[in-house]
Amino acid sequence: MTGEPAPDHARPAGLGASGAGPLTGLRVLDLSTLLSAPQIAAILGDFGADVVKWEPPGGDPLRFIGAQRDGQSLLWPYINRNKRSVVLDLETADGVAALHRIAAGVDVVVENHPAGVLRRWGADWDTLHGINPDLVLVSVSCYGADGPYRDRFGNGSLAEGYAGLTHLTGEADGPPMLPSIPLGDSLTAMSGVIGTLMACRNREVLGGGGQHVDVSMYEPVLGLLGPTVAGWDRSADAPGRTGSRVPGGVPRNVYATKDGHWVVVSGTTDRQVARVLRVIGHDTDAGKARFGTSEARLAAADELDALVADWVAANDRDTVVAALVDARIPVAPVNSLAALAADPHIAARGNLLDVDSGPVGDVTMPAPAPRLSATPGRIRAAGPAVGAHTAEVLAEYGASSAPRGG
Repeated sequence: MTGEPAPDHARPAGLGASGAGPLTGLRVLDLSTLLSAPQIAAILGDFGADVVKWEPPGGDPLRFIGAQRDGQSLLWPYINRNKRSVVLDLETADGVAALHRIAAGVDVVVENHPAGVLRRWGADWDTLHGINPDLVLVSVSCYGADGPYRDRFGNGSLAEGYAGLTHLTGEADGPPMLPSIPLGDSLTAMSGVIGTLMACRNREVLGGGGQHVDVSMYEPVLGLLGPTVAGWDRSADAPGRTGSRVPGGVPRNVYATKDGHWVVVSGTTDRQVARVLRVIGHDTDAGKARFGTSEARLAAADELDALVADWVAANDRDTVVAALVDARIPVAPVNSLAALAADPHIAARGNLLDVDSGPVGDVTMPAPAPRLSATPGRIRAAGPAVGAHTAEVLAEYGASSAPRGG
């Protein structure tokens, strides 16, 4: 969809395709469900891990919710890319036995189930660690494995609210707002990948054994607030919503252009502001005195923000972007997905891929990131059909036949 042929990693192929990733040889059992935790396993799969995706009889709930095409989920192919599907009924002894055989042979298990369910399935830390002492068990929950809220159910949206991000999001005189995307879920996945790789390095390079990686959903969100927390004087009022501005820097905002578009400008250092003043026609002694230093312009932040807004509003988007880029002032257009799909930079880097997803046809997906020069991530296949690899996986892990429900 991006015009020019995309890089090699953008060309989906079979799971056995050549081109080893940096995690080739890492064996992962994805025992999780829905959105956040399965993304951990998907990202590991992007970079070469062999990921076995467990599903209950009838399929993972994600197959039946969210955006659909012809009755088929469009989230499933993306969230469960590069995985093999195995169906096990973990409410049966045969299913649990098969799970234990797989767990004995993998390096990583990812899960996001309540503690009681895990104990019933024999998939809790004590049981799995006893089966495989080198196992890295990655557990995802909203509030973490300990503390007074450990048994509360949650998701990324609740994590955003609980960790303070929602309180800080929105206009100053408006209500708190959630983002239009599942931000907390994706942040959880990134945190989980980091924890998984650190635990694997400890085991493989430093000689440590397996360990339990406790991934809460609220803590990565809290990490986003790090600069705000560090700058908070507890003797003063807690920070509140400031729209698209930040208290410690100006100009930083979303500005409307003459032709009905929007741009983001964020140039808050003394040198950047000096160039802003030249571009907007306020490079005068008075302008430099009023806005030239951080202390001075923060005292007149509303005035400088309004001057920038007026200049942007008097010009069309392309003129604004060109002028600020030429002046080395950070600026970007506010892109819709349609604009991104048509953008030449997105095309050149192959950031959006059309991946053949079987019965739903092509599904557009972001390409794996970050970019590794020698061993880049690849989307080798979209999320599989229910149980498509059950017999294959069970044979690999020592079962001669599928258990009931498989």
